[in-house]
Amino acid sequence: MVDQHQDRLYTIALRMLGDPRDAEEATQDGLVRAYRALAGYDPVRIAELRLRGWLATIVLNLCRNRLARRSAVDRRARSIDDPDRPLPEPASPESIAPPTVALRREARDAWSERLLRLPRTYRAAVILRHIDGLSYPEAAAALGRPEGTVKAQVHRGVGLLRAMLEAEARSGNEELTA
Repeated sequence: MVDQHQDRLYTIALRMLGDPRDAEEATQDGLVRAYRALAGYDPVRIAELRLRGWLATIVLNLCRNRLARRSAVDRRARSIDDPDRPLPEPASPESIAPPTVALRREARDAWSERLLRLPRTYRAAVILRHIDGLSYPEAAAALGRPEGTVKAQVHRGVGLLRAMLEAEARSGNEELTA
């Protein structure tokens, strides 16, 4: 279970929290909680369990708790790349030029920052739907909300992301003309 889901759960936690260490802890805590819960479930319940959504729910709840505990000063959006402990970069093929890698990294960081600026409810819905790839019914089950609500939250979250991107493009054009 851990090998199959740890990377996916870490990605969810990292996008929700914006801090690699907090994301690692939330992922580990979530997997431990799931393991302990499964030990008390009967075989029929385990067979009927939709593991992917259930694990996402556990990690999202842990992320919400962590976000709620952060002080007002600490609530600002954080960079996903912690300067004290950078995330390991995957090895790239020799054919990819360093400028291309740098541009991709900048784009990734910009999208991560935009995601962190979304309200939590929209962020969670967008992450589950578009980053984790859950279907709307699975995301609704993971979030404990009606499917229509999740669809609306994803739609609004994507709209906010689009507005952020357009505002950045306008400000970039204004800087060029100034």
